Order: sequence, then C-alpha cells, then structure tokens
Amino acid sequence: MSDRVLRLSDTMTNRLRPVAPVQSGHFRFYSCGPTVYSYAHIGNFRTFLTADLLYRTCERLGWKVSYVSNITDVGHLTQDDMADAAGEDKMAKALRSKEGERFANIWDLAEHYADAFKADWMRMNLRKPLVWPKATQHMREQILAIEKLIQTGHAYETPTGVYFDVSSFPEYGKLSNNRDQERLLRAVRNIVTDENKRHPADFALWKKDDKHLMQWYSPWGWGFPGWHIECSVMAMQYLGETIDLHAGGEDLIFPHHECEIAQSESLTGKTFANTWIHTRFLQVDGEKMSKSKGNFYTVRDLVDGERVDPLALRYALITVPYGKPLNFTRQTLRDAAQNVDRFRECARLAEAAKARGAKGASAGFAESLRQLADEMLEAMCDDLNTSVALAKALGGTSVIFKAGDSMTADDAPAALAFLDEVQALLGIVRPEQAGVQAPSAPPVDEERIEALLAERAAAKKARDFAKADAIRDQLEAEGIELRDTPAGTLWRFKTTP
Repeated sequence: MSDRVLRLSDTMTNRLRPVAPVQSGHFRFYSCGPTVYSYAHIGNFRTFLTADLLYRTCERLGWKVSYVSNITDVGHLTQDDMADAAGEDKMAKALRSKEGERFANIWDLAEHYADAFKADWMRMNLRKPLVWPKATQHMREQILAIEKLIQTGHAYETPTGVYFDVSSFPEYGKLSNNRDQERLLRAVRNIVTDENKRHPADFALWKKDDKHLMQWYSPWGWGFPGWHIECSVMAMQYLGETIDLHAGGEDLIFPHHECEIAQSESLTGKTFANTWIHTRFLQVDGEKMSKSKGNFYTVRDLVDGERVDPLALRYALITVPYGKPLNFTRQTLRDAAQNVDRFRECARLAEAAKARGAKGASAGFAESLRQLADEMLEAMCDDLNTSVALAKALGGTSVIFKAGDSMTADDAPAALAFLDEVQALLGIVRPEQAGVQAPSAPPVDEERIEALLAERAAAKKARDFAKADAIRDQLEAEGIELRDTPAGTLWRFKTTP
C-alpha cells in the first residue's frame, strides 16, 4: 500500500485536506448519478469522470474501493434544482415530449435511457460502480426512512405530502453556507409556496399524488418519494452510515446535498460523509451549454453522430481539474484526439521493438518513464490535478518517441509498463470494455496516401516547402490529418470536426 497522501478540496470545510479511509485500506464513496429522462450530456459526464478518476487514484494507492452511483428514475421535479418540490416530474415530462412518443409507458422510457447511459459510461472508459441502484427499486427502504424521521420529530405529514422540518436540524445549511435565516430564505426564493409547509425551506420526503404515472402505496397514501431521500437511503444501504466521501456536480450542493445531510444525520446521529467534492460547471465555447444556442452535446451526439473517438472525448473532459470550470471547444477536442493518438503510436513502437528482438537497454530510458509515472500519480494525489498528470503522461510519450524505431526489445517492457500506468490512472490509452472501439473511418486508398506522404517527404528534403504544404492541404481537404513525429509522419482519418 502506498504511503502517499491523497488531498482533496473539501466543500464542507472549504479547504484542501488529506483524505483517507475510515476502514483501513477500504475507501467507500458515493457519487450522484443521472436522472434518466434523456441522454446524458458531456457536462454530466465531466462530473462522472471526477468520480472515475478518484476511483482509479485510490486503486493506485493500493486501497480497495467501494463506489456507488445511483440512477434517479422517479421523484426529480423540474424545479428541484432551485428549491423544493416544484414543477412536474422530469420523467413524466419526458414521456410527453416528442422523443417520448416512441415509448409505450414511463417504465420503458426509464429503462431505455438507463441502458443508454450505461452504454455511454462504458464507451467513455469509466469504471463500473459496485452497484447502480435505482430509486424505484428501493421504495421500501425510503418509506421506512421517512417513517423513522416522522417518529423522531424530524418530519411531518400534511394534506399534500411529508416534509422534512429543517428547524429540527440546527446544522441545516452547513455545506452550502446557508446557515442563517436570511441566507436560507434567499436560497429558496424561487420556491413555489405550499401553504401546508411550516417553513419555506422544508423539503419533500413524500408527495401524495394518486395520479402520478409512477406511484406506490405508503402509510400516507398513494404517491412517490422526493428526490433527496433516495440518495441518503441508497448510500447508507450499500456503504454504511458514515461514508468516506460524497461527490457530485456543483449544482447539487444546494439543495440536494444539503438535504441529504439533514436526512441522513437525523436518521443516524452520525456524520454522513467525511469529505464532499464537487465538479465545477462545463461551458461550450465560453457559454452555458444550451439546446437553443446549438452548443448542447450528448456523448451520443459526438461519438455516434460525428465519429468522435470516445477516448478523445474523455481526454478533453479531463484536461482541466474538476475544481475549475472547463471551457469545451472543438480545438480542445482536436488536441485531445492527437494526444490519444500519441499513446497509440507509442504502443505500436513498443510492440514493434519487441518483435525486432534487438538487445541492450537504453541508458536512462526506463528510469525516465518510471519517474514520470511517479510524478503522474503524485499530481492525481494533489486534488486530482489532471492538467499536471496529463502533462507527465505526454512527457512519457516524448521519451518513447525519442527512442522511436531504435527502441530495443529490452526497452519495450518499460514503455509498455508506462502506458499501462497511464491507462490505469487516466484511462486514455485504450478501450477497457470488450467490443468498444474507436469509430471506424471510411474506406481510403492507403497506397495513394503513403505515396503522397513519400512525395511530401521528398519535397521537404528538397526544401520545396510550398509543394509539401500543398500535399498536406490536399490530404486535409480529403479529411486526412497529418502529424509529424520523430518516428515519421503519421496520418489518420479525422474523427473530430
């Protein structure tokens, strides 16, 4: 087990602090998953990637990891993100949409988008959680938790539902810093007032609604659970009453995570999560992602619609550490695709060196790669600093490219071991799931392309740079992307626009 210290920016204390498992060597954490009313967008996946990178880093530290990420398939209302229990259920709204017309019922819609989400997850090289619990599969546990909250005076029933009484939990607001009444009322200013509630900030545990498309019978009649209670129940069921860490997007700090804390700690009297981390928002071309602006992308839009390599997309989404906003651009994606190709070319060079069988290890080659791998892990232990970690990974490709075709069979294991370290920590070298491949390129005349590259090389040697540039422009117009490396000129069919 490594003696390195993992430090993360804890939202609760607002400082960088060491993080370690309560149970020695066993790290248990929970990250909020999607509401499956549509395909997950790249902003969602940036948050999911934070959890994945944490998982991988903990593994490299030698810890056993138990990771749970939920699937919300009921109870998330359209205005839950601003306040409590306003609007309509996102699942029901999706069924009434144009896209929802193809589904016979809301259950089929939920199953379709949950399956699509898992498929996108695998294509993006995210590690599979211990379990993907669904809200609809844990109704008994949610009802029992609500009953206990009522019995202990933390919740009350009204004609419209069951609400958590925030006044019964004096620490309500400690995560979001909405501690005093004035700040708390400002935080819930967009609320749709329910005259049955005792306080505007009280949030729904159960909504009475015998007309809802998804409903269950409870001690309070037919209805469905509130959005917040599911995560408290499922996190504790699979990970215990106190977990090492809870993760999610910054939009979940209030009210969702604040409500999770109040419910969970009222149920157990114990700290719910020892550390909280939140991924900052993603923008596209400097603006908030929006369908009306034409800058809204799902993983499927890019991977299936535009043949973007899913590993290039993964790379692009982790270029900036989770604690800073990310501006996603087409140039970011192009750069990411080129860098992913660098790792693939390094693997090709190492395998070719093994096949040649030349003996004799190059001085300093293996040690340079070991040092870079060590620095890469150190960067991830420093608040998941992906910017530095990626720079160290690319530094390793430069070492391998410098060796190029002169790499020996004795050097090859060090190169492949380095690539394995990059893969284990960052997941950007190769697909990890069987059957997942980069989008295939359309048929091309490889002999003609190689002939043009030879002609371009001859032109460059003769210092006829105008002709060399003309050949490059010709190939790029045909969708062929060139990259000059110490090992020669590489080409590939563009998969990013």
